[in-house]
Amino acid sequence: MMMSRPASGLSIAQQLRKSAVPGDNNGEKRLPGSVYRAKTSVSSKYDIIGFISVYKAREKLGPNSDAKALYAIKRFKPEREGDAQLQWTGLSQSAIREMALCSELSHPNIVHLAEIILEDKSVFMVFEYCEHDLLQIIHHHTQPRRLIPASMIKSILFQLLNGLFYLHTQAWVLHRDLKPANIMVTSGGHVRIGDLGLARLFYKPLQSLWSGDKVVVTIWYRSPDLLLGAKHYTPAIDMWAVGCIFAELLSLRPIFKGEETKMDSKKTVPFQRNQMGKIVEILGMPRRENWKGLIDMPEYMQLQTLAASRGSGVPGGGGGGGGLYSSTTSLGGGRMPADKGSGSNLESWYNNILKTANYQVDKSPGPKGYQLLSELFEYDPDKRLTAEQALHHEYFRNTSDGPNKGKIWVSNNCFEGLEEEYPPRR
Repeated sequence: MMMSRPASGLSIAQQLRKSAVPGDNNGEKRLPGSVYRAKTSVSSKYDIIGFISVYKAREKLGPNSDAKALYAIKRFKPEREGDAQLQWTGLSQSAIREMALCSELSHPNIVHLAEIILEDKSVFMVFEYCEHDLLQIIHHHTQPRRLIPASMIKSILFQLLNGLFYLHTQAWVLHRDLKPANIMVTSGGHVRIGDLGLARLFYKPLQSLWSGDKVVVTIWYRSPDLLLGAKHYTPAIDMWAVGCIFAELLSLRPIFKGEETKMDSKKTVPFQRNQMGKIVEILGMPRRENWKGLIDMPEYMQLQTLAASRGSGVPGGGGGGGGLYSSTTSLGGGRMPADKGSGSNLESWYNNILKTANYQVDKSPGPKGYQLLSELFEYDPDKRLTAEQALHHEYFRNTSDGPNKGKIWVSNNCFEGLEEEYPPRR
């Protein structure tokens, strides 16, 4: 069953009201837990037409049907122990979690799970097929290099935030692995948050979030509080990742592209010094006066060592703008002045990206885009924007002439008005 295309240009109020209505698109209600099928085989219902990390399949609708819907089928096989005697030990925790959560979630900006099929000691999750993902779209714009239109970025962000608003406030779910590869886009320009393998319920969890998964979020999109060893965290970790995605849509490359230190043989979680350093290069050192819980972070001593090794003094020490690279910093081979008095180079980075992209003045993300980005990149997770706050940000206010001028009014078709054609995912 394919998702229908919502009308373009929904207001924030309309989109949030729509997000609260369960079910899919043609008015058909989908009850939670109604997607499991034990007696249907994959081969009897679907023609497999491609495979990368998941199967691409076309539904068999019968000889008298012209349209055949496309699906993405994710296969889970039980883990095996031993080579001589294969012992089935069950599905991984992440697989069970993804099946349980996706069976309950229903929202226009969350990828739709059509059904779950059990066949031949394997479990298949059948999802709607989305033709694109953000990573593929970003790569498309790098060959040759050309900017992603500002209107497209705005629509992508708004839809992403709309999906997160649903996850965080109505479903009580943390995604914990937001990155461009996990954000799908349909041919109709509708954004779907996908890959919930690391997602967790955070309302009264049976065990602490940290004890279940000690490492979450792909390294380039991991927030400073996670890097500094936070064992208790909130939806703010997803909002940091949204900021990273926003920056990547603007610059066509990850803003904090560090090198990951792998776990040792004892599975000890290491301090990701290089990644933290990449963040500090652009945002400056976190300071105790701006982050009340900084000194209590488990890796605070490592942060002090990082600061000392770079000649920036103790994080949170008194006086002036301080922070790393308080006068200049190297970004991509160039030198840029630090933003006066803060130790942060984010505004300089942002303005340099816009200058390189050569946006038209009336189509540029402008100062409001920088304001949104900086509020997503708050070091203190308690000060970081929530999804709901971000949805009401001035960046999304319509400035075009017409009846919706001055309103929060964003198209939910990110391709609207564009001539660019994007190749489908292989």
